[in-house]
Amino acid sequence: MEVAESSEAQVTSLLSNRVLGRVERMRINSTRRLTNRSRGEHLSGKGGSSIEFADYRDYAEGDDIRYVDWNIFSRLRRPYVKLFHQEEEMHVVLVIDASSSMLFEEKIRMAQRIAAAFGVMAMFNVERVSAYVINRLEDQAPPVLAPCTGRLSLPRLFDFLERIEGGGDVPLEEGIEGVLHQHRGRGIALVLSDFLTYGDLRRAFNRLHAVGLELFAVQILGPTEIDPEVTGDLRFVDCETANTLDVSSAGNLLDLYQQYRLDYQRRLETMCRQRHGRMLSISAADPIESVLLDLMRRRGWITD
Repeated sequence: MEVAESSEAQVTSLLSNRVLGRVERMRINSTRRLTNRSRGEHLSGKGGSSIEFADYRDYAEGDDIRYVDWNIFSRLRRPYVKLFHQEEEMHVVLVIDASSSMLFEEKIRMAQRIAAAFGVMAMFNVERVSAYVINRLEDQAPPVLAPCTGRLSLPRLFDFLERIEGGGDVPLEEGIEGVLHQHRGRGIALVLSDFLTYGDLRRAFNRLHAVGLELFAVQILGPTEIDPEVTGDLRFVDCETANTLDVSSAGNLLDLYQQYRLDYQRRLETMCRQRHGRMLSISAADPIESVLLDLMRRRGWITD
């Protein structure tokens, strides 16, 4: 069995075939259930005409009598109409921060892998998927994957994600604003970033919420950003702005650094929650299988 698995051709370099097989059977658990009118397989919050029963309500003049429950009418002598879940199309927007800071300790690789997994889940559930890259490369517009759906679109998705190049100093909030200038459609926005920005993310998060996108924010940090081991006198250089900071006795500041990092994480979580979104902080060194099939499942981000 192990020989057969090792000889099997890899579908994508981002996910093993084993993980891919698990992800294909899962779906994104959107709590706001913001959908579009096109038909899909995501249950919306509105009544509809699928075969999955939802509830009853009193009959009103003009209702289709085909949906009257005559068994209840015979017992209660009052007409009730059956309501069904409406299956509509949810738009899954993948936003990948590929600025220079994401190149550190392969944070961008983790972002690509999570984006691939969510794209697979969406396409296997007939949702619409688009992807946007936040970077700034010389003489190049940021890459965009136009909206697509269905399993036949998977090669396009994988090719797009595998080709992402990192670089540039685009602030995350500016990048999200740029995405919203191009995007149309309600659903969820999966934002994959280290969220290391000097700007204020509240306006960008407000706009995501206002246009009908539920925010799934994943903060990806490098192992040494989470648990740095530094001593002595150091000069820190910002990889995006080239600004420098000289620090004496850096080891003495680690407690202050950890306090600030955790405080910033809590503020991000609060900003997301206030806008009916979600936020998760992970390490770029975490196994992708553990992130997807354990952590995100326990948090209710994805379901079987």
